[in-house]
Amino acid sequence: MDNYRKFATVLFLMISTVFYGQHNAEKKEKIKALKIAFITNELELTSAEASAFWPVYNAFEEKQFNLRKQKSHNFRKKINDANTKSITEKEAVSILNELEKIDDELYQIRKKANADLRSILPALKIIKLKKAEEDFNRNLLKQYRNTK
Repeated sequence: MDNYRKFATVLFLMISTVFYGQHNAEKKEKIKALKIAFITNELELTSAEASAFWPVYNAFEEKQFNLRKQKSHNFRKKINDANTKSITEKEAVSILNELEKIDDELYQIRKKANADLRSILPALKIIKLKKAEEDFNRNLLKQYRNTK
């Protein structure tokens, strides 16, 4: 546990530097690198596991990111195009159906990623992955809040 604390402390000190004086693309790349290091450490991936895991995980992350971006973009565009006070019930139902369709796609992508990961990692490491993702995101958000 002591090594974990040291690693976590160093990792989040590095994250805090990400938020100062860098462009968004640079920040994203540094955050991605920190996330890779954090997940690799938390899952204790062997080199064989890592070489099979990262392409599957990165493809999943990219698909998920793109769908969430599409969902957000579509929602904002429809809401901005139509004042919420003048939107019809039919239009509102249509927007909700679109959002639900993307949510279903996100679910299917996660389900496929889990199935793909099961052929690479033991179930326990997949559970650890979920926890590592949450821990990383929580700590990243905490660091972000502390820099403001």
